[in-house]
Amino acid sequence: MKELTKAEDQIMQLLWKHEKAFVKDIIEQMPIPKPAYNTVSTIIRILEKKGFVGHNAYGKTHEYFPLISRKEYTGTYMKNFMRNYFSGSFQEMVSFFAKEDKMSLSDLDELMKDVKHDLENDNSPENE
Repeated sequence: MKELTKAEDQIMQLLWKHEKAFVKDIIEQMPIPKPAYNTVSTIIRILEKKGFVGHNAYGKTHEYFPLISRKEYTGTYMKNFMRNYFSGSFQEMVSFFAKEDKMSLSDLDELMKDVKHDLENDNSPENE
């Protein structure tokens, strides 16, 4: 899976949030200064070629929707990020951010409790 550019990511965030949209709807949700219609349309066509976006055609109008979930993309992005910057080590990455953010031991303990809780819930029978 290819990495999204900043402009592609901005559009994907809106599609993930709204689940489907026309180009004009995407532009309405973007901050000022709003990009030109053709710019957004071109980025969406690039996203289609990359396999991130699909569309339904209604005459000449197209309604776009994500083909890849935010969770799926985030997982792939973070694995690549970890591999490229932290030798694939989750421990190195957490250690780096803990030091950078000057996390206290109680903050780290709370983080570990949250992770443990999430892992236990992910492995529960109803999630299989």
